[in-house]
Amino acid sequence: MTRSRYRIYETEYPYFITSSVVEGYPIFSFPEAAEIILDALTFLQDERDTSLYAYVIMENHIHMIVQSDELKSHMKAFKSWTARAIIDTFQETGRYLQLRKLQKTKNPTHYDSVHQLWKEGFYPKQILGDKMMIQKIEYIHNNPVNRGYIDNPEDWKYSSARNYLDMKALIPISLFEV
Repeated sequence: MTRSRYRIYETEYPYFITSSVVEGYPIFSFPEAAEIILDALTFLQDERDTSLYAYVIMENHIHMIVQSDELKSHMKAFKSWTARAIIDTFQETGRYLQLRKLQKTKNPTHYDSVHQLWKEGFYPKQILGDKMMIQKIEYIHNNPVNRGYIDNPEDWKYSSARNYLDMKALIPISLFEV
């Protein structure tokens, strides 16, 4: 039995994806954790034939629009690798408070790990057309604006908004053009 009503039905379409940190902990407010997410997104594009159309890394969740023939397995690997890398980095840099929180909230049925970073699932929503794609890209880029962190989407460092304005960005993406 599946854990969620969200599924990947047709891989020829992009999907809007949300993944959140357990208990809403602000793990990505640490630059080294956000950099690990960026590295993993770049790896998916370069090594796993995944198209990344938009993304935003907030303090406790990420949104992205991605497309791949193996999206389900790629997202599972993405979450597994980023969790392991962030936990290892936190151990190396002495972020013990964050590690204790991730240990305390771990699902007790996960016997193979000491910590849990991500909530279960990644909630894919199939993008059905250009109008929906534009709406989701705008939602992603305006997420930090709507939270009151910044005034303009391009001011958020960990976002693809700069890519769409032809500004210097942290990682490349596949631009969506109507």
